[in-house]
Order: sequence, then C-alpha cells, then structure tokens
Amino acid sequence: MREFSLPALYTVPVDGGLPDLLRSNAERHPDTKVISRQRDGVWHDLTATEFLAEVQAVAKGLVRSGVRPGDRVGLLSRTRYEWTLFDFAIWTAGAVTVPVYESSSAEQIAWNLGDSGAVAVLVETEERLATVESLVDQLPALTRRWCLEPAAGPGAVALLTAAGAPISDERLAQATASVSPDSPATIVYTSGTTGRPKGCVLSHRAFLADCGNVVAALGPLFRTGESSVLLFLPLAHVFARIVQVAALLAPIRLGLVPDVSRLTDDLASFRPTIMLGVPRVFEKVYNSARATAEQGGKGAVFDRAADTAIAYSRALDAPGGPGLALRLRHRVFDRLVYRRLRSVLGGRATHAISGGAPLGERLGHFFRGIGFTVLEGYGLTESCAPTSFNPWDAPRIGTVGRPVPGTAIRIADDGEILLHGDHLFTEYWNAQAATDEVLRDGWFHTGDLGALDEDGYLRVTGRKKEILVTAGGKNVAPAVLEDRIRAHALVAECMVVGEGRPFVGALLTVDDDFLPRWAEQRGLADLDRAELLAHPRLLAALDEAVAQGNEAVSRAESVRAFRVLPGHFTEESGHLTPSLKLKRHAVARDFAPQIEALYAARR
Repeated sequence: MREFSLPALYTVPVDGGLPDLLRSNAERHPDTKVISRQRDGVWHDLTATEFLAEVQAVAKGLVRSGVRPGDRVGLLSRTRYEWTLFDFAIWTAGAVTVPVYESSSAEQIAWNLGDSGAVAVLVETEERLATVESLVDQLPALTRRWCLEPAAGPGAVALLTAAGAPISDERLAQATASVSPDSPATIVYTSGTTGRPKGCVLSHRAFLADCGNVVAALGPLFRTGESSVLLFLPLAHVFARIVQVAALLAPIRLGLVPDVSRLTDDLASFRPTIMLGVPRVFEKVYNSARATAEQGGKGAVFDRAADTAIAYSRALDAPGGPGLALRLRHRVFDRLVYRRLRSVLGGRATHAISGGAPLGERLGHFFRGIGFTVLEGYGLTESCAPTSFNPWDAPRIGTVGRPVPGTAIRIADDGEILLHGDHLFTEYWNAQAATDEVLRDGWFHTGDLGALDEDGYLRVTGRKKEILVTAGGKNVAPAVLEDRIRAHALVAECMVVGEGRPFVGALLTVDDDFLPRWAEQRGLADLDRAELLAHPRLLAALDEAVAQGNEAVSRAESVRAFRVLPGHFTEESGHLTPSLKLKRHAVARDFAPQIEALYAARR
C-alpha cells in the first residue's frame, strides 16, 4: 500500500460559504472585471461590485418567492452567464443547487428534481419549460418554475429582480447567514453508467477547500486583473463548476459560452489565458490542424513540426534539455506552424486544464512542444472534481499529477485508488447504503485503479468494474486501449469487448465531422457514407488506429479484430451518459449481434 499527501495551502473559513466569495471580491477588488456575458457576439464585462449586486437582486427574488435555506432549486440550462448568476443567487438565498443537463430526457429530469425534492427550477427555454410542466404531477414539491427565454414577457432574471425589490438587505443577510462550511451547496447526480444516477451531496467546504488549494498551487495562472478563462463545458458537470468557483475565488475574468460550435471565434474574441477542456477537444484541435495542413499540401511539413514539438517536449524532461539542433529546428517550426496553432487557441493561453479521460502522452507532448501546456488532472463528482493535477511548473506528462494540497491519495493492495480530504462529498442523497459502501473510515473508495510514483504523481490504469477477463484468464483494462484508439481523427467512439472471449475486440464509430474531409482528400467524395464505412481504405485507416492503441498494451491485451458500427453512441440512443461516458451494459446489449459476428468471423 502506497500513500501520498501534500500540506494544505488554503484554509477554509470557520463560518460562511461560497456567497462570501462575491462579497470579499467586492470589498478587495471592487472595480476588477470578474465575469463577462456575451450578447450578439460582443463581450460585456461586470466588475466584482456589479456582479455581487446582480446576484443579490436575484437572490432576493428567490427569497420573496418562498425559497428557504436548505431548499433544493433545479438549474436546467446550457452554460451561460445566467447559470453562474443563479448558482450564486441560490447559495446567497441559503438554498442548494441541483444541476440538470440541458440535454436530459424527461425521465432524467423527473428523477433529478424528484429525488432531490426540488421546490423550484430555472430552465433556459420554453421547450424545456414545457417538458418540466408535463412532469408536475410527478413532482408535487416543485411549485415554482422560471424560464430564462420565455416566448413572451420578461425572463427569469427580470421577474425575480422585480419581485425581490421589497426584500431588505437585512432579510437577505439572514438567509445567507444560514450557510456554514458544512452546509450542502449542491446535489450533483452521477452519470448513471450502471443504474439510477445517485445524488452526490457536495458542501461549501468541499468547493472552498478544492478551489482554494488549486488556485494557490496554480498561482501564476490565476493572477487577478490579468488572467482569464473561457468556460464552454456543461456547468451541470462538476468539472466546469469547479472552474467557475475557482475563477471567482481568485478572482480572474470568467467568460461563459454554451458549447463548442463557435469555439474558434469565441476564443479569438475572448482571448483567455487559461483554457479548460476534455481530451476530445484537444484531439479535435490537433486533427483539424493536421487535416487543414494536408488539404493545403503541407501535411508533410505539419508532421515534421509535430514530431519536432514532441521531441522538444520529451527533451525538456531529460538531463541537459533539448540540444542545439533540436532548439533551432523548434524555433523554425515555431514561426511556420506553432504560432498559428496558438492563435487558434486565442493567442494568449499558455496552459490548459484537462480532465474526464486520459489525453495520451503523444498529444500531451505535442501541445507542450508548441508552447501550450495541457495540465492533466483526475477527479470524480464525489471528490468535487480535481483530486490531483499536474503542477504548472513541473508537469509529468502521462500522469494526472499530484494530490491537491490538503488531500491524500492511497493505493490499496488491490490497486484501487482511495481518497481523503475536505474536498470529498458528504453522502449520496437518500442512499445511505450506497454511501457506506464507498465511504469507509474517512476514505473514499473510487473504484478506479492506479499507481503512485516516488514523487506522488498518479497514473490511472483502469476501473475495477470495467476490467475484462478473457477466456485465457488475461485481465484487460479497456480505458487504456479505448483512449489511444479514439485519439485517431477518424474514430468518434470505441468500446473494447472480450469478457470470457478468446481475444480482445472493439466496436468503433466513425467521426462524421472528419469523414467527408478524409474522403475528399482520397478521391472518394462521390461515395455515400455506407460505401465509405465499408471501403478498404477506410478499414485500413481504422486498422492503423487500432495498431496505435495496441502499442500501449501487451500482445495478450491487444485488439485483434474490430467492427465498424453504422451509427453512433449518443445520449439519445441510450449509450452515453450526459457527461458522455459509455454505458457499457447498454452497448453490449444493443450490439450483441455485432459482437458475436466479430468473434464468429475470426473463428
């Protein structure tokens, strides 16, 4: 058993909670721009004083409507300024936020709002409001419903601001004073990959401890008045939520956009100094840049530039660093290639924070080599997102970094990762047995497998419940293979199979954003999608993707055969969770004939 911990760099206040961050900002940095909202493509900044005033005005409306301390309030919207506004307004009213993914089905909405006992909900659109209205018979506690963008009349912000005008500052202060560090701040429902989602209760202490220590450890990236972050991941997920809170704790300028559909334009206009993303975002940046270069007849130049960036990054970790020839070659490609890539990312960002899945060493070295270091981290909903991350000045690519200061990571005898610290969840809502199963003696049993090196850097190697055992008795961690295969530009999703089978196989789906460009470059643009999926050249390209994945494992663990599926794994099809995690049991059930055919063909 190995254990590693780091001393805390931030002390959680003895009283109060997250609402105090805004009051503190208004006192210490009254004129500092802390948050930006986008209207018609133009960014409008709010100072710490202005944002506090807007939050308190909405919070008074919540109090006037009957929301009481401890009440649960649902938030069903895409990422946008109003999401953060209402999150802090709910906390300022002493209540508890229950985030719901904007893409959730009626059944999922009913479960999250019903299980949490939410008394009110804010939705983004009339369409979503209609969905909630259709569920009211199942949700007797849900007596208040507001819409940000109603078809007619004022929206939720204006309605609540007007309604709260008679509420005095003293009465609002009483509601806010009900919040202590150990009060629930939010109930975040887990992905539900193996059953009903569980409501993970996270306290104000958990957010403050996690964010305070992350900001302190990444100090140079969180400079008040200088740094900024653009948030485009769903705020219903705890990863984006922790960045929201960290930005306002620092404070640094926070921008919010609903998705990645206009990401290049949004990055260019906002110009963040820090970027937040998941591996798929960075994979698409790389694949798109390479495809553009290839289309312009400069694919070979891009490949040499990429190889140079990777070699340069690897040399940074070696004694003596990069040699003279490598430094000169790197300088040439910086002028020809790297600067353009950095400009696509806004031109100012030097670092990104990545989580949710492994990035892959090659891609990690590539981005550091072009002057844009991706700091990988690891965490779960139950750990309030990050429980480890790579130091800004000493990243170890291929790992998910060291423990958040003030926390501890332990590797059990069977390889399971255990966590300890103030950042952990309190309980699963209405599920004491499930809580007791994973929280034992102050340690959270994650279900993930990993290893710590001598310096406390963590590597995640798989998940206990996802380990496959082949007919030959070989244990296989699917995540290692899947992440490597999915990094290929043509692959949208990958699921490794092989439980009780003679060898390991895989189901693949093809990325429809990249497929037309790939076909055009090879003179296959006249073929329809079905013909492309069966074309020998595409199968050969996917075989290369599988071969790249196999490089990470032994021969006994390698994928020997694969099947290309005609569709995609989606949330609507029931194969992905709202946070885009695979529902393996659903995929295995629905594609059982394809899996059987995969093995029958080999026999």
